[in-house]
This record gives sequence, structure tokens and C-alpha cells, in this order.
Amino acid sequence: MLKSTLIILIVIFGVYVLIGFLFGLYFIFKGAKQIDPLIAESKFSVRLLLFPGTIATWPFLITKIFKK
Repeated sequence: MLKSTLIILIVIFGVYVLIGFLFGLYFIFKGAKQIDPLIAESKFSVRLLLFPGTIATWPFLITKIFKK
């Protein structure tokens, strides 16, 4: 019982991270410009620093992008 629950939680976490990774790629190249126009003038290394945070908080960022 505990083993199957743990497997389900790991799969859910993996799907969350995978979606976050894919959204992070979109966010680095296009999505960040929609939320903050000044990011278009920044270097790629600055956007790369945003990538881990984007993976973790993608549900909040996706709502901000679609509201605009």
C-alpha cells in the first residue's frame, strides 16, 4: 500500500517537473517578454537564471501569461 502510494506521488511529481521544464523553455524564449517587456533587452544568461524558478512555479506564471 505504501509502496504504491509512493510510486503515484513520484509519478505526479515527475509529470509536474516535466510540464514545468517544457513551460520553462517557452517562458525563457517568449513568455517572459509578455509579463515583463524589459526582459527582452536582457542577456540570455539572465533568462537562464530564471529557468529553475520557472519550473517550480509554472502554474502561477502560466496564469499570468494567459491573463494578458
